[in-house]
Amino acid sequence: MDFEKLRETLKQAGLGHNESKIYLILLRLGPSMAGKIAKEANIDRSTCYDSLQALLKKGLISYAIEANRKKFSANPPQRLSDFMKEKQEIIHNILPELTRFYKEDKQASQVTMYKGVKGLKSVFEDILESAKGKENLVIDSSGQFMEKMPYYAPHYILGLEKNKIRVRQIVRFNTDSERHPSKTTSIRYLQGRLDRADITTNIYANKIALILWSDIPEAIIIEGAIASTAYRDYFEILWKAAASKR
Repeated sequence: MDFEKLRETLKQAGLGHNESKIYLILLRLGPSMAGKIAKEANIDRSTCYDSLQALLKKGLISYAIEANRKKFSANPPQRLSDFMKEKQEIIHNILPELTRFYKEDKQASQVTMYKGVKGLKSVFEDILESAKGKENLVIDSSGQFMEKMPYYAPHYILGLEKNKIRVRQIVRFNTDSERHPSKTTSIRYLQGRLDRADITTNIYANKIALILWSDIPEAIIIEGAIASTAYRDYFEILWKAAASKR
């Protein structure tokens, strides 16, 4: 195997670009000073010295002082095997902690986007499935669900009742839209006049579904304990402030 192939293999094993070159040069030259090593490696002395320090930390080279000058030597190639074993042991020791962080990250934020009426059907079907026997908290829809999805809405309302999903919905006093809530829905009203609301928020299970009622409706589902808890707390504040009658 030639020099470059050996160097590429060392790089795959975890040595840096210059580290692999310098290590092979030291194996070939034997004890050498930094200036000579830099010249053989065709790199500047400062860069060479940084790489020598890195190789020293890895235990792959050593040095001796002769006439107040350092002479660097490659340690036996067997040391490479020991170096790899040490790396594996380090990773093995922290693997449980890394796995925990990985799981926490997955739980922290998972965002899925949907577009169009078919996409929104997927969102509402997810609510029916994920919130079975539980609760769906809704913040203002201004009746746009019935308006934009008149054929699907009755199916969804029946699904809420069939799956025993309790709905608590907060709307505005001044909404003029027709409503057909499920038998499991409780509604409260917020004071003040607002312009038409084009966003509906659904909070269920450990998810938040944000629905934008644009010409081509869009939705985002955010899944995660931290986000859903924060939204749920915000909803409860609004629910307490809202009135049970217009």
